[in-house]
Amino acid sequence: MYREVPNRINLPEMEREVIGMWEKEDIFNKSLSQRDEEKRWVFYEGPPTANGTPGAHHVEARVFKDVFPRFKAMQGYYVPRYAGWDCHGLPVELAVEKELGFTGKDDIEKYGVAEFNAKCRESVLRNVNEFTAMTSRMGYWVDFDKAYWTMNSSYIESVWWSLKEIHTKGLLVSDYRVSPYCPRCGTGLSDHELSLGYETITDQSIYIKFPVIDGDLAKKYKNLSLLVWTTTPWTTISNTAAAVGPKIEYVIAQVEDEHFVIAKALVAVLGEEAVIKESVLGKDLEGIHYQPPFGKSLFEPDSPPALHSVVLADYVTTEDGTGIVHQSPAFGAEDLLVCRKYGLPVVNPVQADGHFAAHAPLVAGQFFKKADKDIVKDLKKREILFKEQAYEHQYPHCWRCHTPLMYYAQPSWYIKTTQIKDALLRENEKTNWFPNTIKHGRYGDWLNNNIDWALSRNRYWGTPLPIWICEDKHQTVVGSLKELSQLSGTDVSKTDPHRPFVDDIKINCPQCKKISTRVPEVIDCWYDSGAMPFAQLNYPIENKELFKKNYPADFICEAIDQTRGWFYTLMAIGTLVFDQSSYKNVVTLGHILDEKGRKMSKHLGNVLEPIALMDEHGADSLRWFMLASGSPWAARRVGHASIQEVTRKVLLTYWNTASFLSLYTRLSSYQPGDKVITRNKRPEIDQWLLSLVDDAVLQVTAALENFDTQKAGKVLAAVVDDMSNWYVRRNRRRFWDADPVALATLHEALRTITLIMAPFVPFITERVWQDMFRTTTDKDLISVHLANWPTVNASDIRSDLIENMGLIRRLVELGRGARAEAKVKNRQPLSRALVSAKNWHKVPPDLRDQLAEELNILDLQSLDQTGDLVNVAVKANFRTLGARYAKETPAIAKEISSTDASLLVKQLRENNKATIKIAKQDFEITPEDVIITETPREGWAVMTQDGETLALDLEITLELRSLGISREIIRMIQEARKSSGLDVSDRINVKFHSTDNQVRESVTQNMQVIMNEILARAFVEEKLATKPTTQDEDLSLSIWIEKA
Repeated sequence: MYREVPNRINLPEMEREVIGMWEKEDIFNKSLSQRDEEKRWVFYEGPPTANGTPGAHHVEARVFKDVFPRFKAMQGYYVPRYAGWDCHGLPVELAVEKELGFTGKDDIEKYGVAEFNAKCRESVLRNVNEFTAMTSRMGYWVDFDKAYWTMNSSYIESVWWSLKEIHTKGLLVSDYRVSPYCPRCGTGLSDHELSLGYETITDQSIYIKFPVIDGDLAKKYKNLSLLVWTTTPWTTISNTAAAVGPKIEYVIAQVEDEHFVIAKALVAVLGEEAVIKESVLGKDLEGIHYQPPFGKSLFEPDSPPALHSVVLADYVTTEDGTGIVHQSPAFGAEDLLVCRKYGLPVVNPVQADGHFAAHAPLVAGQFFKKADKDIVKDLKKREILFKEQAYEHQYPHCWRCHTPLMYYAQPSWYIKTTQIKDALLRENEKTNWFPNTIKHGRYGDWLNNNIDWALSRNRYWGTPLPIWICEDKHQTVVGSLKELSQLSGTDVSKTDPHRPFVDDIKINCPQCKKISTRVPEVIDCWYDSGAMPFAQLNYPIENKELFKKNYPADFICEAIDQTRGWFYTLMAIGTLVFDQSSYKNVVTLGHILDEKGRKMSKHLGNVLEPIALMDEHGADSLRWFMLASGSPWAARRVGHASIQEVTRKVLLTYWNTASFLSLYTRLSSYQPGDKVITRNKRPEIDQWLLSLVDDAVLQVTAALENFDTQKAGKVLAAVVDDMSNWYVRRNRRRFWDADPVALATLHEALRTITLIMAPFVPFITERVWQDMFRTTTDKDLISVHLANWPTVNASDIRSDLIENMGLIRRLVELGRGARAEAKVKNRQPLSRALVSAKNWHKVPPDLRDQLAEELNILDLQSLDQTGDLVNVAVKANFRTLGARYAKETPAIAKEISSTDASLLVKQLRENNKATIKIAKQDFEITPEDVIITETPREGWAVMTQDGETLALDLEITLELRSLGISREIIRMIQEARKSSGLDVSDRINVKFHSTDNQVRESVTQNMQVIMNEILARAFVEEKLATKPTTQDEDLSLSIWIEKA
């Protein structure tokens, strides 16, 4: 028999009990061991960095990472789930620097790299317990015992092996390029890191005069200058050349006594007074020299002739600016390529810390982004500034320390991902993205504009780049500590492969036998996380067969910012090393916002702490909110009120149904599992519920197969509501009478719903399973999470019943709306209602009776034409008509207005379409193409929606009034029973007193009905001296209740 299921539940307390049960019974491991390992469904965990504390966004991602593996496990798959920890990189280093009070790399060097890295390791381990506690508390099943750590030697060895593979393919190279650089952290960043740190700032854009000093044009036009536009005034200190587009048309334009060279398409920059003197192609400007804005003090005397001259560059456009681009090759990738072609020097007056060197003119010692002000002031003073404009734009900042980045020329190691662009695009086409718009949108654009991966970092706490170089520049890439031992002639297999220990290991160059030393860089920590499919298994040193079974993943999931982070590095490394992406399906989540739509931050004080949130509302409530309330792809607002709402509507409704079934079954002689009549012989409302539940299984299964938790959640919420607020409520009398068929039907429905809800809300479904099913029909299944996903025989589903009952429920809502509008209580019976709806004629009598009972109507009739009860007006919906008929829309609208409105509405409701004739041409319209206004006539309340109408006759006779009073009395006594603490099966004795004759007559006329409804043994008129149990002033009625 069922255990007692209380009607109230403390969700957080219940969840802690369930966690204890899972741990005691080892349910997670049993869910793995009971499945065939050859039937795998593989999930990869994106590793968090544990040096910070977990936030609500961590809960969101983990909920989605949990629901699909649980679903697939119930479908019979073996679903291994390994936790992981991202240990390296700037996030950890910066946190440690802050703890130690450091301001930069000099402090680290003084402190000692070994000591600093030891602090980093300690920092990583510090908050692991908080993450594991949160993970356990929210019911996210993942194996921490087999967790991978990117700082472990075995992991690093696998990463080294992959880099050796890439180097062997000629795709890992050293080059001198301009790339994003953080002066605070003293290291370059990759392009995908760059995308994580854009911030909105206001900068100065300036138009500068570069006076022309030679050539025919200078002789022909006095005071001739190139007009150059730049948004980075600080780079003009090292101006090297001015680039024009060879095929662009330029003009010589006069403004007062000055002449300017500018692109013809952009001459408006000069103002309306500008007069064009002549045109010239860009290629004919090549070689013209000009006076640089800050002289030549930074350049060698024997610099190439092209210095400070016009050069040609195909990338120059006329989209903005002047069509002439200032060149500073140390700070622009395109500038560097152009200037290299002309043999021009790369002069860099900015030091690695972002400050101008002492020999820089005007701005020595200043931070590069703060130098603009003095530069603009100086240009203005010397009258070579044509004009300046402030403009707001997105500027890249370091994604961790928020320092403005600069594009900076420096030697670095690159992975030539541009060489595998076609392969990446191919793998992307094979990948299923959810939502699909990401595939060719945000992510597809990223791949199409892919640039080489800047891999190396001039830092300390990271995977060391395993490249050793001798004095002859021969490169040796090491793939393991074993290989390093062989090359060095010393056993270093137990050596910590981090800096500084690995830096001390020298090897003999395999080519020339000279001493080789490791390059000083570590690698991008995003490479670490992207290598996890094989590095977590220490592949290929071990687990070769296991890796083949686990690659690629069937499913990964993170927030949308990972499209250019982990999602990219996983696919890139997989394609580089194995010529195959690391995953098949990827779910991309929107960000979490507070209730006001703001990003959560400690500064705003709006951060929701995960454990506190779950301890207040329950983990299941938070899980359900994340999974089912709103699109997972979009940013969503999270707050206490919204979580409480979904808890009340779904979880507590589900729980109350279980409590109700437990109560009435325990009061009956029925034993769950007892044989009752077959499904097809049960009452139609029973067949309806079971059909509805089976249909929900099909819909939820399809939705989860398509990674759509919102749709699945909508179906589950609807079926829970139908089960509780329709089936249970419509059959209360059967449950009171201990009808075994009703009890069996609700048991079967609740069991199936529990199974398909289990991946979403694992705690409450486990509690219900333990209390109701493990003790009865499923004694061999010690957990709902060890059960198989339910299967459905589609032929058992009565779609006709689902359709008809759906119509009845919609009509009930219309009827309630009509009552509310007319201000007539539901307990007041009405004589009749008229119905107009498609397929109303197919609704069987017993379902029509349910509609009448729900709306408290004595008689139901069919309404052929609403015009008898309402005044109907129609007008055209220009939005929908215009989309189909464009210029014919006004004529159609005019014809709609002149048509018999009642007849047109009737046609639309019966046929879902109508035809409008204009000049012998037919135009088909639908209900969406018209706006219908219906005004009820006196004595009727009418509600219409989507072609379905229900009209209520509002005349209330004395007989109806009497019946309404009796219903009100029943309500009063039922509520009093509940508030008095009586059990639902308790019999009572009732005494009443009223000074209203109509109330007394109503009681007399309806005595037997009242007594049956309230389980009364006696119901007599008598006024007692004690305080009434309940009373109603409007009815002048007092009632005393006692247990019989």
